Amino acid sequence: MRNEPEEDNAMIRTARLHREAASPAVRAGVATAAAALAVACMTFAFPAPAADKATDTGQPVEQAMAKMIDGKGNEIGSASLVETAHGVLVSLDMENLPAGTLAFHIHTTGKCDTPDFKSAGGHFNPEDRKHGFLSDHGAHAGDLPNIHVPESSKIQVGHLARGVTLAEDKDNTLFDEDGSALVIHAKADDYRTDPAGDAGDRIACGVVTR
Repeated sequence: MRNEPEEDNAMIRTARLHREAASPAVRAGVATAAAALAVACMTFAFPAPAADKATDTGQPVEQAMAKMIDGKGNEIGSASLVETAHGVLVSLDMENLPAGTLAFHIHTTGKCDTPDFKSAGGHFNPEDRKHGFLSDHGAHAGDLPNIHVPESSKIQVGHLARGVTLAEDKDNTLFDEDGSALVIHAKADDYRTDPAGDAGDRIACGVVTR
């Protein structure tokens, strides 16, 4: 036998839940979560997991590394680079950096002459675009998000570089004739100012090698 009051109350509660789910506040919360997830797909505030030895097709995974040095030639960290289906995952493990927000880029020449690292050339930019994620004509393939160094001066972070590859026989390879380098700057990248985001001096550099 149907218990009408209880069933009617259940239907009313269900309808109320549907209305609340469609409310602007809930929709805004979902949009915020989606935006956070999109950023997380590009930047990881923890060490990236080790790559498998082969892709789903059985082909070897392209990998590389860089030994990072400061302006005096002291080794202060390292980076690992792994080819993925979406770009190159650059995982940085550093110490003895100044605390604060610092620019981090891929540069066009595989050379890190101390003390200023100008030998690394400009940003990796095979498509001849302007600098910066906020530029209407950007960004460089070598542009990466800033890194945020805590007071401990140590950082482990991963960035996905979508516009580059480690495959030597493909366009936008980091292993062209003069190679490439990773560079950390003294200031934050403003993501707009050409050619380097007003990021200041180069304070760390590492040549990308196998």
